[in-house]
Amino acid sequence: MFLNRKIAILATVSLTAGWIFSACSTDTVDDTQLPAPELSGKIANTAQDAQQGVLLVKFDQQAIPLIEEHAAHATRSDAATRSGIHSVDCILDQIGVTSFSRVFPVGKEEERTRAAGLHRWYLLNFAPETDLDLAASMLAGVADISTIQYNTRVYKTYDGTVYPLPDEPLPASRAMTPYPFNDPQLFWQWHYINNGDLAISENAYAGADINAAEAWKLTAGDPRVIVAIVDGGVKHSHPDLAANMWVNLAELNGQPGVDDDNNGYVDDIYGYNFVTDSGQITWNAKGDDSHGTHVAGTVAAVNNNGVGVAGVAGGTGHGDGVRIMSCQIFAGQQDSGDYQTALAIKYAADMGASILQCSYGMTVSYYSDSQFEQVEPLVVDALKYFQSKSNCDAIDGGLVIYASGNYSQPQSSYPGAYRNVISVTAFGVDYLPAYYTNYHLGCNIAAPGGEIVGSVRGGVLSTVCSEVDAAGEDYGYIQGTSMACPHVSGVAALGLSYALKRGKRFTREEFTNMLLTSVNDIDSRMEGVKTTYGTTMDLENDYRGEMGTGAIDAFRLLMQVEGTPCITLARGAEQRIALQEHFGGGSDNLTYIEEGTGSGASPLETFGAEMSAEDMQKLGVAENPRISNGRLVIRCANAGCAKIKIRAIAGGKRVGTGEWIGGIPVVKEIALVVRDTDSKRWM
Repeated sequence: MFLNRKIAILATVSLTAGWIFSACSTDTVDDTQLPAPELSGKIANTAQDAQQGVLLVKFDQQAIPLIEEHAAHATRSDAATRSGIHSVDCILDQIGVTSFSRVFPVGKEEERTRAAGLHRWYLLNFAPETDLDLAASMLAGVADISTIQYNTRVYKTYDGTVYPLPDEPLPASRAMTPYPFNDPQLFWQWHYINNGDLAISENAYAGADINAAEAWKLTAGDPRVIVAIVDGGVKHSHPDLAANMWVNLAELNGQPGVDDDNNGYVDDIYGYNFVTDSGQITWNAKGDDSHGTHVAGTVAAVNNNGVGVAGVAGGTGHGDGVRIMSCQIFAGQQDSGDYQTALAIKYAADMGASILQCSYGMTVSYYSDSQFEQVEPLVVDALKYFQSKSNCDAIDGGLVIYASGNYSQPQSSYPGAYRNVISVTAFGVDYLPAYYTNYHLGCNIAAPGGEIVGSVRGGVLSTVCSEVDAAGEDYGYIQGTSMACPHVSGVAALGLSYALKRGKRFTREEFTNMLLTSVNDIDSRMEGVKTTYGTTMDLENDYRGEMGTGAIDAFRLLMQVEGTPCITLARGAEQRIALQEHFGGGSDNLTYIEEGTGSGASPLETFGAEMSAEDMQKLGVAENPRISNGRLVIRCANAGCAKIKIRAIAGGKRVGTGEWIGGIPVVKEIALVVRDTDSKRWM
C-alpha cells in the first residue's frame, strides 16, 4: 500500500524581519502581552496536523559559529536550552524551550554534513500546550533565522490488510516452466515470472512481470549494494530476511548503550528507529502492520534457501544478495513527521546506502517543485544530501525511488514527483494499470503492484511479520504502489550489482537514464475500458502514455549496463529487423558472414547470425536466423530472452588476408527479448 502525509499548503506573505529588543525572562509568559502571530516568508508550512511542542529552525550561516561557541563553553543545562544569541534566547525563554539541539547529530560524516548546510538545522522542543503559530511567528522576527518548519506528522492511509496464503497445493502447470531457485512460493510471485498461468488469476497475462528469471542468470545481487527501507521497521530476524540484513559490525560487536562507531546513534545494529530514537527496530507493537517487512522482502528476500519467497535482488543462496537497512519512520501508533523522515534519509546516506526505497508520500497535491521545496525544506535538504553521496563503486550518487500514490489521480504524489526522484506507478497481473494507481504528471516508470480482485493471488506476495499477522504467518499478499516501488528498487540494485561485477561505474544521471529506458511496452494494452470494483477506467484516453516510460525489465537494464543493445520481437511471427542502428546506414549493403569464414555467399542472402543451440531451443527457433537485405530474419515460437551474434565485413565482400585485399570483420552481440503480443494463456 501507499503511505502518506497530510500537509496543507501555505500561501506565504512577505514580512520584513526585525530584531526583537526585549528583556529576557524565565517568568511565566502572559499571552496578552505577546505580539499577535504573523505569517512570514520564513515560515515554510502551517501548524495544521503538526506535532505539538516541536519546531524545526534553520539558522543563517553567520549565526552558527556563535551557537557552537556557546555550546562548547556553556554548562550542559544551559547549552541544551539556549543558543547563545541574545535575540534568539529571549524568545526561547518566552516560549519555554526545554531542548535546543541540532537536527542532525555530529557524526563521522561531519565535514560533508557541514558542506551541505545541514548543520544549520536545529530542533526546538517545548511544552505541548504552547501555541505553535505564536512561537513560529515570534522566531520569524529574528534576523539570524532563515527558515522555520512545523514537524508535520507522517501517516499511513491504508487499512493495513495483509492477505494470507491460500491453503491450496501448487498446480501441475508449475512443472511446465523451470524455476531458477528453490523457494517454494516463487511460483506464486507472478510479478517476477508471469507465464499467464490461470492458477494465478483468470486475468493473468504472460509477460506482466519484471523479467527476473533472465536477469538472475547474470546476477542476483551483491552485498556491496545497500538498500535503505524508509518505512515501518523491518523484521530483521525473519527467516527469509535475516541473512540479507545490513549489519553495523561496530555496534554488533560493541558495548550496549555506547555509540561504538561515533555516528551519533547508539546500538544501531540493523538500522535505527527514528520514531523512538532507539537502535531497537520494532515491528510487533499495536498499530504495526508488516508494511516495511513486506517491502523489504520484495527488494531482497533471500533466494534459493528452500524457504518462503524470493526477492528481486536476494542473491542465489550463497550470501550474495544485496543488503537491507531498516530506517524506521513508523512505529506502532506513535507520532512521526518530517523531522524523523529527514533523519532517516541522512542516516541512510551516511551509513552506506546507495538506494533509498520510499513507499510513502503525501495526500496534498503540489503544483511545482518550487512549491514543494518551500513547504518541505528539511526533507528536500536531506534528499539532496542522499543523492550527492556515493556509497557504491558503480555509481557516483544515491538513487531515490518513491511510490506514486494510490489515489487514481493524474499526478504523482510528492516527494515522488520531485525532480531527479523516480516515481513508480503500478500494474496488475493483467498487465493493465491497477485501479488505484496514480498516473500522468511526475510518474516515471511502471512495475507490478498487484490487484486483489476475486483472488488474493493477484496481489504481491512477500514477507510479513507473524507477530502481527492475523493468521500468524511469515508471508502474505498486499497490493499498492508501495508494492510496485520496491520492484524498481530491487531492479536498480541488480543493475548496480551487475555494474560492480563488470567493473563499470556510472553517474547518477546515466544510471537513471538506463533504468528508465529498461522497459517493455505497456501502452499497446491501453484499449477500451477496464472496470474494477464498479470504477471504470478509460485506458486509451487517460492511461495510454501516462504510466511512465513503460514496464520495468530487469534483463534490459543488465544489458544496458553490459552495453549490449536489445531488440524486441513478437512471439510466433517471422520478424525482419533492420540493422542500421547496429551496423550503420550502409547495413543493407554489407556482407554478413559466419564465424571462421573469409567471405559470405552473397550480400543479399547469407547466414551471418549465430545463436547457440541452447538459446535457439529456449526461444523455439526452428530455422537458423539469417540476414537478408541487411535485415535479421528470425521466427521465435517461445517468449524469453537470448543473445545473438551478427558478423559483417567493413570494406569489401571478404576479410582481408595475406593473399588478397579485403575488409575488417565487425561483430555485434545483440540481446533478443521475445514477448507475447496477445492475451493467450496456458493452463
